[in-house]
Amino acid sequence: MHHATIRAAAAALALTAAAAAHAGEPKQTLMPESAEGRAFQEMAGFSDAVVHGDTIHLSGVVAGPATGEDSLTPGYERAFARLDAIIRRLGATWDDVLVFDTFHKGPVAAQVEALLPVKNRYIKAPFPTWTAVGVSDLYSPGAVTEIKLTLRKPQ
Repeated sequence: MHHATIRAAAAALALTAAAAAHAGEPKQTLMPESAEGRAFQEMAGFSDAVVHGDTIHLSGVVAGPATGEDSLTPGYERAFARLDAIIRRLGATWDDVLVFDTFHKGPVAAQVEALLPVKNRYIKAPFPTWTAVGVSDLYSPGAVTEIKLTLRKPQ
């Protein structure tokens, strides 16, 4: 057998073994600390985060201007503060973020321009991946951006 074929087979076997090792593990969930937040999420059927194996998946956190705000910045600051609190409750840091995905209702470029200064206070090099997607609607009234993270589980 050719060496490249043996290496490919070994790599495939290792990936299969790793996936099988996590397949039987129950997922762990993180719910909000506030009774109101927990009640809403239980009614809607979702968690702040799911930990499975060595990966943490955070639910999307929305951002938008509150009544009387003429800038997106305060909404982004609230969203990042919420994400930061969830990350800290999990014992992780922003350095553990692998994937940073944003979903934008309306003009993406204008939102990213307001988002960048806030994001850059939390996310430093080496940077996670980032996909910014335009969408037609978000669940929460008044929301213009939803931020979703995937992290590695801290050791």
